Amino acid sequence: MNPNIATIATSKGLATSKGLADKVYFLPVTPEFVHKIIKYEKPDGIYVTFGGQTALNVGIKLKNEFEALGVKVLGTPIETIITTEDQQLFTAAMAEIGEKCAESSTATNQEEAIAAAQAIGFPVIVRAAYALGGLGSGFAQDEAQLKAWCAKAFATSPQVLVERSMKGWKEIEYEVVRDCRDNCITVCNMENFDPLGIHTGDSIVVAPSQTLSDSDYNMLRTTAVNVIRSWRRRQCNIQYALNPASQEYCIIEVNAHLSRSSALASKATGYPLAFIAVKLGLGIPLNEIKNSVTKVTSAYFEPSLEF
Repeated sequence: MNPNIATIATSKGLATSKGLADKVYFLPVTPEFVHKIIKYEKPDGIYVTFGGQTALNVGIKLKNEFEALGVKVLGTPIETIITTEDQQLFTAAMAEIGEKCAESSTATNQEEAIAAAQAIGFPVIVRAAYALGGLGSGFAQDEAQLKAWCAKAFATSPQVLVERSMKGWKEIEYEVVRDCRDNCITVCNMENFDPLGIHTGDSIVVAPSQTLSDSDYNMLRTTAVNVIRSWRRRQCNIQYALNPASQEYCIIEVNAHLSRSSALASKATGYPLAFIAVKLGLGIPLNEIKNSVTKVTSAYFEPSLEF
């Protein structure tokens, strides 16, 4: 199901002729249309982690409908997606497993956001929940800037996170996968060329990271494995803020879906994340999945980048 024909069409025809799908629906990915197609097609299962933020939001809204129609959500459960998208739940979940997030507070209106910023101390970062591509997020040096960001954030989201500013810190990402036997590997480690504050989608991202020490790399790798195991996920992207003057770090967010970073990781490593994530969602262990790119190694073979 895809409203953009350009992403489906190829020089040799549509996805159906390439064996990628039995049917293709060129329809908007909205709760109404997804619900209609599920009632018509009666699928046994559904993935909501392959359509970006739009598909995640639709999956959350249709959680009860999936259960009523007997459709099993494959891969990441809806409950886990809600935890990653709701900033208050996410911060609490990280605290439960002993991981670090920046000092923060959630707000559902401008007055709560101002109170949170005053308690934390300016400057702060304002981040909208359930938002696509960092929409409604930015740095606020004072109350006037905070009000301006709140106006943008609350126009698209019911909740914002006000957190301690980490402007100038490195932004690091890890792509991690885990199978039904709790085996985990880190597929790729990436570094944003720009420091924290420039959204990943607007920045240059380099794989592998160029400025991390071996100690930094393994510290964040251990954290990434801890997160995916604690949340019992199959695949996720974890983003960190790392103080360039020390080993102090914070987890910025965990993406429960295939993202632009996932696409970059796949190209850089020769590890087809989307293909393998589907197999993992079906309960197939890593050592039984053959890497469709290398044709030789299994999915349990952790890529090594030495550029």
